Formats: sequence, C-alpha cells, structure tokens
Amino acid sequence: MALDVALALGSLLVIVAGCELFTNAVEWFGAKCNLSTGVCGSVLAAVGTALPETLVPIVAFIKGGEEAQQIGTGGILGAPFMLATLAFTVTGLGVLGYTRSGRRESLDMAVDAEVLSHDLGYFLVAYLAAVGASFLPVHGAKLGVGFVLIAFYAYYVWVHFKSGTCIADECDIHPLRLTPRYEVPRLRFVLAQFLIALGCIFIGAHMFVDHLEHVAAYAGVSPLVLSIIITPIATELPEKFNSVLWVREGKDTLAMGNITGAMVFQSTIPVTIGIIATPWVLELRGLASAAIALVSATLVYVCMRMQGKLSPWALLVGLPLYGAFLVIAFS
Repeated sequence: MALDVALALGSLLVIVAGCELFTNAVEWFGAKCNLSTGVCGSVLAAVGTALPETLVPIVAFIKGGEEAQQIGTGGILGAPFMLATLAFTVTGLGVLGYTRSGRRESLDMAVDAEVLSHDLGYFLVAYLAAVGASFLPVHGAKLGVGFVLIAFYAYYVWVHFKSGTCIADECDIHPLRLTPRYEVPRLRFVLAQFLIALGCIFIGAHMFVDHLEHVAAYAGVSPLVLSIIITPIATELPEKFNSVLWVREGKDTLAMGNITGAMVFQSTIPVTIGIIATPWVLELRGLASAAIALVSATLVYVCMRMQGKLSPWALLVGLPLYGAFLVIAFS
C-alpha cells in the first residue's frame, strides 16, 4: 500500500508537468491559428484534458460485466459532478490565494461572462436531457437522446468557432517551453509540445487511477462509490491544475472555460457512450451526483448573470455540495 501511495503522488507530478506544457501549447496554438479565447479554453483545452476520464468508462464497458458497467457509468456521472463541485472550488480558492499573496491584483475574475454563460447554459440543457433519458421506458428512445446530444455538442463547438476575438489580442503568452529562445515559435514545435503534454497528462492520470484503486481496495470502497468519487478526482486533475495555472496569470476566461467546456463535453459525448453500452438506468446515488452537479452549475450561472461578473466566492458553493454527496454516498 505504501508503494501505491508513493507512485500515486509521483503521478501527480507528471500531471502537473503535463498541464504546464499543455496550457502554454494551447495558447500558442490559438495564437498561430487566430482562435478565440473561448475556443482555446472551452473546446481545445476542455476536450484535450477530458480524454483521460473519457477512456475510463470506455475501457470498463469493453471489459464487460456488472461491476465494470457500474464503474463505467459512475465514471460518466462522476466527471461533471467533480467539475461542478471540486473543480469550481479549487479555482475559486486559487483566485483567493493568489490575490492574498499578491500574484493577482483583484478578487474580481476577468472572465468573458457571455462565453461562460453560453457554456453553463449548454451544460444545463444537455445534462438535464441525459439524466431524463434514464427514465425513458424504451431503450430506442434513449439512443435517440444520445444522438441528439452528439449533434448538440457539434453545434456548441460551431458557435464557439464563430464568435470571439483572437487569444493573442486578449492576453500575453509566455514563450513556448520547447523553444524558449524564439519569440514566435513554429507551428510544428507547438504541436509537438501539445502532444507531449497530452501524453504526460494521459499517462499520469491513468497511473494515478490505477494506484488509487489499489489503495481504495484496501479500504473496501464499493465500485460505484469508487467510480463516482475517487476515479474522477484523478482524471479531472488536469482541468483543476490547468485552471489554477491560468488564474495565477489572470487568464480567467481560459481557466473557467477549461472547466465549463469540459462539463459540456462530459454531458454529451461520454453520456452517449453510456447510453449505447448500458441500459442507462441510474440508481439513487448516481441521480444524486447528477442533481448536485446541476444545482452547483445553476447557482454559479445565476450569480454570474445577476452580477454581470464572476466572483470566486460563488465558486466555493461546490464544496458543501460535494460534502452533501459524500453523506449520501456513504450513508
């Protein structure tokens, strides 16, 4: 068990290093291709860092069996749950901590409220449809909902590509890590760093999951609780670390878009995989995690719409909601 704990901690360092390379590469890729901040944060960064947790349920479904099916379904539900609770909380704490230490000038988050409202609105609609599909009596109808969700996500991406101004015009970009001497790196070096970063994130996240599962086995944690609570903590770490790195630099739209964009992705593509591979009948704890994710996202959405800006204090609502789910899960 001690070795598993040590290797899990070592994998965290791999993830952090990958995230540092990834955020830097995404910014340069957006600048080279004249992409907006919304596209870079809510699409490229979100999908790229969502790949590790998306592969977990796919591997579980391929493995087959009732226990593997529970792990896969729990992984699908756990991703948006973690993003809407712990990821929000970690980002809010990052803003508070960096402001207190002097790394940031103000607690006010300089976000594009339109971009984030767009993301959260899409998430609420898509995830409500995904949860509602579990109550449909005919599996064919559930499959129909799944294909609608795929089209919904495609439209979401298309809208992002049509709007916004180039990231290079909105924020300063640090030199590319692979070629720090060049003021403007070549695209092939940007892509190389992008792929290296994804590899680090992917390997680190799966190392973390493997060793954390061993630790959880010693503690006697059930497959569903493990997949909803423990596994997403590891696989969602990329979104959390990326966002903390971006809020440190005052790039708040990228930081939050990385999370909210992943929420939209997780509520559409992996859910459709779950609908195809399973009966998609959610039990009480699964429904509770989905309901809490929807409540947290709704509260942040309403606060931002009412105030016209985003406060880090609003993001901290995810922490007590996460605690509430732990009570439900272990009761």
